[in-house]
Amino acid sequence: MWKFLIRRLLLGLMIVFFGALIVYAVIRCLPASYMEKMARQLAAGSQGRVKWQDMLEVLNKEYGMDGSIISGYFKWVGEMFRGNFGESWRFMRPVTDVFSEVIWWSVLMNVISLLVETLISIPLGILAARKQYKPTDYIVTVFALACISLPSFYIGNVLRYIFAVRNPILPLYGLTGRDYNFLSTWGKIGDIAKHLVLPVLTLAILSVGGLMRFVRTNMLEVLNADFIRTARAKGVSEKKVINKHAFRNTLVPLVTMYAGILPAFFGGAMITETIFQIPGIGNYSYQAMTQGDIPFAMFYTTFLMVLTQVSLILSDIMYAVVDPRVRIN
Repeated sequence: MWKFLIRRLLLGLMIVFFGALIVYAVIRCLPASYMEKMARQLAAGSQGRVKWQDMLEVLNKEYGMDGSIISGYFKWVGEMFRGNFGESWRFMRPVTDVFSEVIWWSVLMNVISLLVETLISIPLGILAARKQYKPTDYIVTVFALACISLPSFYIGNVLRYIFAVRNPILPLYGLTGRDYNFLSTWGKIGDIAKHLVLPVLTLAILSVGGLMRFVRTNMLEVLNADFIRTARAKGVSEKKVINKHAFRNTLVPLVTMYAGILPAFFGGAMITETIFQIPGIGNYSYQAMTQGDIPFAMFYTTFLMVLTQVSLILSDIMYAVVDPRVRIN
């Protein structure tokens, strides 16, 4: 076990190192540069006394952007090991402060959407497996394929049109309403909950199809196993066969899959948060990346890469825990 963990940790560190290098190189090569935008604004404020090219050169030298990509990346790595992730060029605040302020809205959205997705997907997946090749199975399968195929911006805009434009039941965008500051504590909670309905529903619809097909496939595999036939031959009720014997064995791959969703919780939903203007980490990272905010983008992507490696290790460990037949070697 310890040899496995050490080997995976070393491999994970290597992946994070070279992955962060690729991200840094891509951001440095973006045509949109926040440095250039800042230089033009400062030059415009000088009323022609300073050219923006000269100002850009000064800014690049000040922020260590005048060297090569490799030297700039190793300088960033050195600062990272000192715990200094820099100041966001886009938000003009320390990266860690911005991150800690907005990350929890994304976590809240993803946790709620996971609960909604689970409550919908597992019963429908089991139902489709029990009714294989029957109309119910086809309806559930078509619904799952539609959820998988439709992009997030389409689902989000359709929901906004139906529930916020055509029938103004829910807010169109944002996290709070205009009168938020004048509400009571429970009123503020209700206002935020009302604003999160459409974003959470969008995230749940995006994920429900994949999980539903996953549950259906694994349930069909278990239902065709010999021990299920034996249980039915002994006269065990169908309800007990499904809920106690079949579903328990379906939980093995399901638990493993859930162990690997850690990056999704903290990664945010970039498109969904941007559409609904939710101040989450996905929306902020989109703004940072499109404007060449290297400090924020590097911290965000490196954080996600580390979480991905941790989740992969947890998936392997959880698989060995829930299934005694599997041992890590």
